[in-house]
Amino acid sequence: MKLRRTFAVGLLAAAATLLPAHQSGAATGGGLPFGSATAVGIHNTYDPAAFPFLAQSLDTGTGMIELDAWTDTVTKEWKVSHSNPLGNANNCTAATGPATLYSGGTNKNLEYCLDDLRIWLAAHPSSGPLVVKLELKGGFAANRGMGPAQLDALIAAHLGSAVFRPADLLAKPGGGSYPNLDEAAKAGNWPTRDALAGRVLVDVIPGTVEEGNPFDTLHTDVEYSRYLRDLAAAGRAGQAQVFPVVHGAVSGDPRNAYGEASIRPWFVVFDGDASAYVGGIDTGWYDARHYLLVMTDAHNVAPAISSTDPTADQARARVTQLAAAHASIVSSDWRKLPQVQSMVLPRG
Repeated sequence: MKLRRTFAVGLLAAAATLLPAHQSGAATGGGLPFGSATAVGIHNTYDPAAFPFLAQSLDTGTGMIELDAWTDTVTKEWKVSHSNPLGNANNCTAATGPATLYSGGTNKNLEYCLDDLRIWLAAHPSSGPLVVKLELKGGFAANRGMGPAQLDALIAAHLGSAVFRPADLLAKPGGGSYPNLDEAAKAGNWPTRDALAGRVLVDVIPGTVEEGNPFDTLHTDVEYSRYLRDLAAAGRAGQAQVFPVVHGAVSGDPRNAYGEASIRPWFVVFDGDASAYVGGIDTGWYDARHYLLVMTDAHNVAPAISSTDPTADQARARVTQLAAAHASIVSSDWRKLPQVQSMVLPRG
């Protein structure tokens, strides 16, 4: 009881923006378009060293979680771990309802992580929206039955209508649709945070192993954007569950690095190192076009602060700094600061 009284006093004393996102409508910036807000995320959220159970990360009110996945082409399973391509090492459990999110064995395949998300969201319908950052460590293996279509099918089967899909951004409020994600984003077609309560946006980045593999000439970003482009051309954009990501902070329009001009308009999510973004890159360019900008390793921005245990004031100040620098998501490993994880600020 003493713990509960202490927690209650702390909540009353905190500023509104520091309340867990599912507890305070004022804290969520609910009237802001999703592309005009800054939230906070947790790196490698699936790591058992971060949280014994994945649901505990969601309880912080965080705006983004990250899952690392590998394609096991022998078993046709998506393994979730940092470094083991053939096994699981994570905090996902085989939950069947809210009460079982915090019990039972862990180290499950990706579908169980998605089930945990779906169950938690159903129990917290006013939470979010939540970005689910999926890093495919070794990339897709479409030639062995584990490509974008199979990933989409898995996500659709386990998250269902909770997913905010590319087709949802493409859809015009009065009917019809924009020709591509670029046009939709620039038109400011993002719903408000309130309208996206209880929902997730899944984005996918190339993995560190894939990016370092000289024999892998088709990376996740190119492969999924081609797939999304072709689905849209065939009138089947609704099948896509994922937003492809341009990975890496560079000056100018980073999509120009793609030789295929036809895939460039299908990228509206960008992800890179926070220090690089604030080191001279015009991040206002992203904000003006309502593109989503994930700034990683926020703790390393000078002056550096702890990646795991900064003071609440230090972390809060860093989030405020990067919100002013046009971040959509400020990502680090601040796992013990729910009052910071639940922050939502106007962007820019």
